[in-house]
Amino acid sequence: MGEGETVPDPPYGLISKLLRRGDVIPFLGAGANQGNRPGGAPWAGAADPFLPTGGELSHLLAAEVSFPADDEHDLSDLPKVASYFVDAAARRRLRDDLREVFDRDRDPCDIHTYLADLQTPLLIVTTNYDDLTERAFAKANRPYDLVVHPTDNKDLAASVFWWRSDATEPEAVKPNLLQIDLKTTTVIYKMHGSVNRALAAWDSYVVTEEDYVDFLARMMGKAAVPALFLSHFRERSFLFLGYGLRDWNLRLVLKTLRTVDDTLKAVDDDELVSWAIQLRPSQLETALWGARKVKLYDVEINAFVRRLRDAVS
Repeated sequence: MGEGETVPDPPYGLISKLLRRGDVIPFLGAGANQGNRPGGAPWAGAADPFLPTGGELSHLLAAEVSFPADDEHDLSDLPKVASYFVDAAARRRLRDDLREVFDRDRDPCDIHTYLADLQTPLLIVTTNYDDLTERAFAKANRPYDLVVHPTDNKDLAASVFWWRSDATEPEAVKPNLLQIDLKTTTVIYKMHGSVNRALAAWDSYVVTEEDYVDFLARMMGKAAVPALFLSHFRERSFLFLGYGLRDWNLRLVLKTLRTVDDTLKAVDDDELVSWAIQLRPSQLETALWGARKVKLYDVEINAFVRRLRDAVS
């Protein structure tokens, strides 16, 4: 594997082929949801037809509770602002605000539609709260199972919520007891929770600093990510879409995954290669991806999807 430096062209043909074989795990971050945003358009609020970045959502919450900081780094730190919001207004008010933002009929982006068009069962991992991936699969008439980490239900926090295809309610299952045939079933795994458009009681968000600490502790105790998924990770490459490694929580998730299962551990020259697609990464982020032995490409996500489609034709 290379040293993580930004290089001009991703291996579109290889990534496309491996996705169609089910040999890649897509990881969708907040940047993957920006494909529908007009160039340079600011996010004006919950009614916008496109989703906010983490920083924009953080600014919205900070303004509501008069977050006591003027520093841009602090104002854009969503876990820090969310923790202050809970202290100032209560957890349920935070849930209400997040639901107002994410309980909207928005169109899936090109990347969601592309993944839904693939006819191979996939395990798709996302740390996003929205339902764009689910909407894309529903529009393509592709069945899927949904697995969500239920942070907001403390009685079930050591479980995952599992919605079988077409189920109206989830089953609470211990992560290491989850049984899904990944050879025949597409799974959307929402590692940090999700809005539930049908019923607010099923909403769950890993969003505050305390939530992340708890989630990572459960990961270290092998009580967060289902063992079935960890086993599936071991033989596949990762494709990180729309992530920035300035986010400490993502860095810790990757580090903890490696510690728990050696999934991302560098082994030898035969190690499976992973890729990250990120528009205009900073020097710091380039170095951080490189330290994790992930090939980084500076490509706009819609352009990346077009090239993946072209690779097939």
